[in-house]
Amino acid sequence: MESPIERIHISQTAREQLIKLKRYTKIENWNILCRWAFCRSLAEPSIPSPVPLPPNSNVEMSWQVFGGEMADVLLIALKMRCYNDGLGTDQETLAHQFRLHLHRGIGYLAGDMTIKKIENLITIPLKENRQ
Repeated sequence: MESPIERIHISQTAREQLIKLKRYTKIENWNILCRWAFCRSLAEPSIPSPVPLPPNSNVEMSWQVFGGEMADVLLIALKMRCYNDGLGTDQETLAHQFRLHLHRGIGYLAGDMTIKKIENLITIPLKENRQ
C-alpha cells in the first residue's frame, strides 16, 4: 500500500521529547518510539489541534522506516481515523493529520510522569482499557 507520507520530519521540541523518552525507556530507535506515540494519539478520542509543526530538527525517516512491518496497518488506522473524524482521506489531509497525531502522541508520552522505564510504556494500553 502506497503511503501519502514519504518522509517524516520531527520538530525540535518533539526531538527533545523523544530524547527524554529514549533515556527513560532505553528504546534506541526513533521509529519505535514514534510508532508508540502515533498509536497513543490515535487512542485519544479528540481531533489533534491544528498547531504549526516546523520540521526544524535533524530527525527524519521514511514512512517505511517509521512503520516497519506495520506500515500498512498504521496507514489504514490513520485513514480510518480521518474518515471517522469527518476530515476526508485525500493525501494532503492524511499527511497533515499524521504529523498532528505523531507530535501530539510524542507530547503525551513525554508528559506522562509515570513513564520512567520501558515497562511503564508497555502498561499504557492496559491502563487505558481499565478506565
